[in-house]
Amino acid sequence: MKIGPYQLKNNLVLAPMAGVTDRPFRQLCKRLGAGMAVSEMVSSNSLLWGSEKTRRRADHAGEVEPRSVQIAGADPEMMAEAARYNVDNGAQIIDINMGCPAKKICKVMAGSALLQDEALVGRILDRVVAAVDVPVTLKIRTGWDRAHRNGVAIARIAEQAGIQALAVHGRTRACAYTGQAEYDTIAEIKSRIAIPVIANGDIRTPQQAKYVLEYTGADGIMIGRAAQGRPWIFGLIDHYLKTGEIRNDPPIATIRNIMLEHLQALYAFYGEHVGVRIARKHISWYSKGQPGGGAFRQAVNRAENVEEQLALTAAFFDRLEAGVGMAA
Repeated sequence: MKIGPYQLKNNLVLAPMAGVTDRPFRQLCKRLGAGMAVSEMVSSNSLLWGSEKTRRRADHAGEVEPRSVQIAGADPEMMAEAARYNVDNGAQIIDINMGCPAKKICKVMAGSALLQDEALVGRILDRVVAAVDVPVTLKIRTGWDRAHRNGVAIARIAEQAGIQALAVHGRTRACAYTGQAEYDTIAEIKSRIAIPVIANGDIRTPQQAKYVLEYTGADGIMIGRAAQGRPWIFGLIDHYLKTGEIRNDPPIATIRNIMLEHLQALYAFYGEHVGVRIARKHISWYSKGQPGGGAFRQAVNRAENVEEQLALTAAFFDRLEAGVGMAA
């Protein structure tokens, strides 16, 4: 799959997720098979650009190209300014968020709330595309609610504005993350526009990825929640799509090493105090479904420093490898 001048190594994309797709996680997913990874959402409000959180989100040092940064907002001029700011700070692709269902985003008429105002969508896309000399992509949902699935209309607006790839989550804003993703709207969108379409929603296995690609005709797959605690999922899917062979998750020893590498990257990126706290959710995801995982999480979530967190985590996975679980 190609976006602007960037030929991706495959058609698998890590979805932008606030609080998750920081630089350490993006780098890890790319190393383990993702063809592209989109950053956490950056606000278009310039008053926030000096904050530590925004500076981290705009930090792409050493990241494998292409570097895609997602921006969010509802004012065309502010969005254009945000696009320029991020390109000046290393973004090679600008992604526009019109898919986030979070109330705090929608209540300021950003994210998926924008789908209610097609004219405003057009103005934002026109201004952002004109503001930068890099490819601009867009993430949407199928509509505002089930009675207003206007994804096709939004897709046509996007194509006319010069958007170079469109990611579509197979739920409406009203659905949030409940129920099952539907792919009929994605298939219809793909049949109506010529730019690359990336299908998103409920893709958790290589078999599901193949089904969605075939059913929708989409050019690529975007994976979000299924990569939490399983960043190697991209490699499993890529291998299956190329060979038809199903590979199992890596052995416990490999998972342990991937996770410890990830934790060290988090500590280096955030510093000890914040890094330990950010690491907790990742440790929880990595240990989900493992014997004794509940008791382990209760213990490790009380760790306040790097040494204690690493020791508890390494010991838990060493016990798993040895076939000795913790008490449930």
